[in-house]
Amino acid sequence: MKKNIIFRAILILSISLLLIGMVYAEPIHLKLATTTSTENSGLLNILLPPFEDLFNIKVDVIAVGTGAAIKLGENGDVDIILTHDPDAEDKFVQNGKGVNRRDVMYNDFIVLGPSNDPAKIKGMKNVVSAFTNITNQQAFFVSRGDASGTDQKEKSLWQMANIKPGKEFYLEIGQGMGVALQTASEKQAYVLCDRGTFLAFKDKIELEVLCEGDSLLANPYSIIAVNPALYSQVKYMEAMQLIAWVTSIEGQKIIREYKKEGEILFHPVAIK
Repeated sequence: MKKNIIFRAILILSISLLLIGMVYAEPIHLKLATTTSTENSGLLNILLPPFEDLFNIKVDVIAVGTGAAIKLGENGDVDIILTHDPDAEDKFVQNGKGVNRRDVMYNDFIVLGPSNDPAKIKGMKNVVSAFTNITNQQAFFVSRGDASGTDQKEKSLWQMANIKPGKEFYLEIGQGMGVALQTASEKQAYVLCDRGTFLAFKDKIELEVLCEGDSLLANPYSIIAVNPALYSQVKYMEAMQLIAWVTSIEGQKIIREYKKEGEILFHPVAIK
């Protein structure tokens, strides 16, 4: 009888410890709002798993335009954002909605178009002049029209050219970068794209790089935690762990080593 009692006690204790272990083994979920360009590039599929394994944190990625990603942060609907619109990010932090902003990586924007290049912009290094040519030749241009970082960059370039695109040759689709590329390819139109997404989609579209290299086409990415002082529900500690990871030497090496057809999609800021 005594042995049975001891055995039952050990069994109950073992089951209890097993259940406790299962509870603690469940990963914490961290909500990351980021851009469709980052998602489309495939980088997160390589960058996040080592972090998730190391810290037992599952990163739930919400891929939208930068404007929508920042809005999710402003509402406290996510824990952290990874975006590429410096002006909007400055405002997000200055308004107290975001904290501990860190630069992560950069690439550049490029102007893509059909191989016959009706606007004759191939090889141009001045992107404002390229946009002017596209308008003067009444060539078709596809715009994301989704308030993303890419969309904001494109709108700023039209403003610099002192041009308001006409509806007849200008198509705003309200979609992400992947759809914009496919649409431009189908219509043999021009489009502004980040280099990372272009390299990821290169074999699926019939577009060429026609204008690149202008300093106006720089495309930096930053990661920002949502302010826990405003939103008590956000997982600030886990957000800071992710920030530390992507800016660490190990995380930066993963970014540097991620390539498509031998080309680097994103350049890390902390290492060369």
